[in-house]
Amino acid sequence: MLLQWMVVEEQQFEPAASKLVWELVLKPFLGIPVEEAVVEENKDKLAKVLDVYESRLVQSKYLACDCFTLADMHHLPCIDYLMGSEAKALFDSRPHVSAWVEDIRARPAWAKALAIRNK
Repeated sequence: MLLQWMVVEEQQFEPAASKLVWELVLKPFLGIPVEEAVVEENKDKLAKVLDVYESRLVQSKYLACDCFTLADMHHLPCIDYLMGSEAKALFDSRPHVSAWVEDIRARPAWAKALAIRNK
């Protein structure tokens, strides 16, 4: 089950999420115009993935099981950037996904990683 969710993250979540990070976070930071068509296309793709996650997270606390695993951890970098963008609404509109995001972002190891990054 763990490998299945790692593949979903790699092949379904990450491509759409990373394009949204580029368009909604990095381009504005760099002063590059955002391509709205790319944003809309990838918001739609990410929404479909998050619908699958919502269904899964009704059954377990985390994606692979009731324990935090690498499948959850791999999502953190993109999620962290997207929570500061309009894409946050995609996560917030799904109650189980929203609770999962809050949980994984609150982990002490993630807080330490962010502290190191923000030095």
